[in-house]
Parts: sequence; structure tokens; C-alpha cells
Amino acid sequence: MPELPEMETYKKLLGERIVGKTIAEVTINREKSINVAPEQFTKELGNAHIIAINRRAKHLIFKLSNGKSLLLHLMLGGWMYLGDEEDNPERTKQVILTFGPISLYFIGLRLGYLHLLTETELEKELSDLGPEPLDMQFSLPKFNELLDSRRGMLKTTLVNQQFISGIGNCYSDEICYEAKLQPGKKIDTLTQEMRQELYNGMQSALRRALKFGGYMDQPLYKGDNLTGGYNEHCYVYDREGETCNRCGGTIVKEELSSRKTFYCPNCQRE
Repeated sequence: MPELPEMETYKKLLGERIVGKTIAEVTINREKSINVAPEQFTKELGNAHIIAINRRAKHLIFKLSNGKSLLLHLMLGGWMYLGDEEDNPERTKQVILTFGPISLYFIGLRLGYLHLLTETELEKELSDLGPEPLDMQFSLPKFNELLDSRRGMLKTTLVNQQFISGIGNCYSDEICYEAKLQPGKKIDTLTQEMRQELYNGMQSALRRALKFGGYMDQPLYKGDNLTGGYNEHCYVYDREGETCNRCGGTIVKEELSSRKTFYCPNCQRE
């Protein structure tokens, strides 16, 4: 499932290419992917233009000139492609937004969605999300305040969107690796030094993933050399049985609360 770095990469690349462009045509192939009647969806988007693209947690928000927004959550298996009739992937597209010669194809939206919302509806939809981990206002003291009320495992806490937003399976493991802590370690056993390392690890892991374009498998458009670059730079995620770059130990895979989890038992503390 795309997480903060993947959605931030999408935001950056799409912002450079479709902000200011007018939606000339809307195609809906799966009604369950949207939240209103297809006729209303098509009518309200027709001739509207994209005035901004924002991100909140794992969502993208397409701000429209008509005062409404499209809220996108790709969920598991969802992705996007920006192209034309010749170079788009031969996959089923649930929704297509056409901007003249190019279209934005929403693919794999079986669990994900693209909802048309008013400003009030949007605020309500996002109201229960935790703070953004890379926000300049999200300091170590604020992180400590959040940790004070928690007793669970690091892994399950980091992926809790009400605790901190935007982190999922991949980056929770990468953060724990950077902090030299095992994902199953209980929060109430962390020393102040460990808390500092966890905070620093969160900043470092997410910024590093942003630099390499996240771990998505598919490029956003033809010639896109950024999206998915982090696949070659993961420290532990999806590296079961491989050698740890830091200590030479062997990376293992376990399940914690039904989530696949990767870590190095040799250099990450229990």
C-alpha cells in the first residue's frame, strides 16, 4: 500500500504536470470507486481545473476550481498512470480523467477510492488522522507526548493512522531499523535515548525514501525515473534472508498482529 513517501512523490510529479489543466472528459468504469452517482461526478468535474494537489497522510487531495476536492486513497494495489492512448498500461482503469491529449488513469481501485467532497466533508473525512511526521511543528517533545499514552508494540503503533499519519508496513520497519529497535519492542520499555533514536529514525527513513521516490513498482509516466527508486535502497523491508548492511547479520521476516515484519535480530534491540 502506498505510504507517505509514495504519495508525496505522486503529489510532486502530478503537481508539475496537471495543476492548472482543465478536466475535459471523465470516464467511470467502476461506480464503487466513487461516492456519488456517475452523472453527478461527471457533471461536477467537467470543465473544472486542478488548482492544487495536496497530501494528507496516505491521501492525495485534488483541489478543484469549483470549490470541491477529489480525495484519493489508493489502498492495497492501487496506482496511477499519466499518459495517452498509446502508452498507457493494458490494465483495467476504474476512473480516467482526461486533460486534452493526456489522461490520468486510476488503476487497481478495488479497495481504494476517488471521492468528490465539499470542504466540510473533506475536513470531516480527515479529522481523525494523527500529526504529519515530517511537519516542522512535529518536534521530539510532541512525539514524546504521544508516546506517553501508548503501551503497544512499535510496529502496530507506528502504522496507526490516528497516532501518526502516513506510515505503513514498509516504513515502520525501516524506521525501526534506523533506530536499532525491533518492531515488536513495547513502547513503555523505551528509554529516553531510544525515543530520541526512534524520532531521528523516523525523520531519516522517510526523508531518505522521499529522495529515492518511494517503493512503488510502476512509473507514473513514460520516462519517469524517480517513482519506485527506493526499491533498491530498502534496509530491511522485503529483504528476508539477505545480509544486513549494517552488521552482516541475516534479516528475518515475522508476523506481528497479522502484519509481515522485517528486521535484523542481530543489531536491532529487543
